[in-house]
Amino acid sequence: MPMYEHVYLARQDLSQQQVDELTAQYQGVIEGLGGKVAKAEYWGVKSLTYRIRKNRKAHFTLFNIEGPSAAITEVERQQRINEDVLRAMTVRVDELEEGPSAMMRKVDRDRDRDERRGERRRDRDDRDGPHGRDGREGRGPRGGDDAETSEE
Repeated sequence: MPMYEHVYLARQDLSQQQVDELTAQYQGVIEGLGGKVAKAEYWGVKSLTYRIRKNRKAHFTLFNIEGPSAAITEVERQQRINEDVLRAMTVRVDELEEGPSAMMRKVDRDRDRDERRGERRRDRDDRDGPHGRDGREGRGPRGGDDAETSEE
């Protein structure tokens, strides 16, 4: 049976529950026409490169599908009719990707990076001490004294 990756973008003003309902509806259509959804991933609300129908952000959802082309055709037809779906794209693939998709791995990698940065910031703040980065009190941004008076 042919395999497909299908991504659709839903309007940003939909709630998470409404997006889940759309996903369940499209999964039902695919399964009703003899297909199988191997994986459904919600990627979250992401910024769009350019506006689509006055929307700057959208909910992204991925399906990995094993099924006949008739199921894909019907899902795409229903998504074109639905005003909540901004865009959809289907690509036929030779094999479905196991595990999390590249987008989900990127989210995990970004989260790990942010956690490491937070630890480094805390370590640096502890190391700097109470007087700032250079350990001297009363130094301005240009390295001079904050006081206007000078001793000659």
